[in-house]
Amino acid sequence: MENNYPKLHNATWPGIVGKGPDSEPAIALDTMLEMTAAAEVDGVKFDGVDLGLFDPHYDLDTSDDGVKRLADKVSKHGLEIGSLVAPIWGGPAMGSAEDRKTFVEMVKKSCEIGQKLREMGLRPNGIVRIDSASSPDAWAKDPVGNTKLIAQTWREACDVAADYGERLAAEGEICWGGMHSWKKVIETMEMVDRPNIGFQADMSHTTLYLLGYNAPEDRVLPVDFEWGDRATFLEGLKKLTAALRPWTIDFHVAQNDGTVHGTGSHDKTGRHCLATDPNGKLDIANDAGYWLRDESGVLTKAFKHICWDGCMFANDVMTQPKTWNDILAAMIQVRKQHGWVE
Repeated sequence: MENNYPKLHNATWPGIVGKGPDSEPAIALDTMLEMTAAAEVDGVKFDGVDLGLFDPHYDLDTSDDGVKRLADKVSKHGLEIGSLVAPIWGGPAMGSAEDRKTFVEMVKKSCEIGQKLREMGLRPNGIVRIDSASSPDAWAKDPVGNTKLIAQTWREACDVAADYGERLAAEGEICWGGMHSWKKVIETMEMVDRPNIGFQADMSHTTLYLLGYNAPEDRVLPVDFEWGDRATFLEGLKKLTAALRPWTIDFHVAQNDGTVHGTGSHDKTGRHCLATDPNGKLDIANDAGYWLRDESGVLTKAFKHICWDGCMFANDVMTQPKTWNDILAAMIQVRKQHGWVE
């Protein structure tokens, strides 16, 4: 029997992130859902979507009817809902008391929606995603004090999330202060000290931890590393994943070409490439295994779904059916190599 876990999800927020007045127009949620549902490879389709709970896809202050409309919109395509992204960027986790209050309030509203979707039977698994909503430059002005502030804010957010039966996953990207290197991730997580916080790994973003962008002191690969040296790369990936895997509760499949990239108002971070990009540095199916299996090669089964994240693709790329079929094909290969049957 073919593996049916982890479930294969597509992210909807690439229709928003990196878009806007200083870039391209956002792609509507309806369009993202239609494209996801239409993708098919050898009879296999996406199982669900992970959602960004922010404008223009969703108004966090909507009524219960709005949650029901969202659920109907997704379920009519035969899709389930997994992880949710809380729109916490209006209140940096290391900002003023008011900022931090706003941050926790956004988490609370997102968790409330998550709980309602679970009760509707449409969201069998997933987390609520957060970050520090702060830049590495701002963090670096007071590393000790700012890390403590981030941890304090996240601790409060965790306590609120627990009231709704939710877990929070902090996104590992070089563009988030306090999360901009793998060592900073662990330091911040340990300081939070709550059972319902974890790490969201993204194959593209976390690759840049190896190269020490924004934190040269925490670089894993040698300074003279060249991308053709696959053995050295895998050695570094093994070290990185051994450190971060125990924290990982949400996982994004992605490709990376070894560069940083940002569009619109989004800071530079690990570049998401198409699954078939000839400049892609990752062997997607093989390298995903370093996150999905422990050092002995045993599947961790730490999460029941995996998600493709393709932020900052151009709209003319995102509206091609081939893009989503190629992505789905890559996801299927990950599940074939590292999945299981339930």
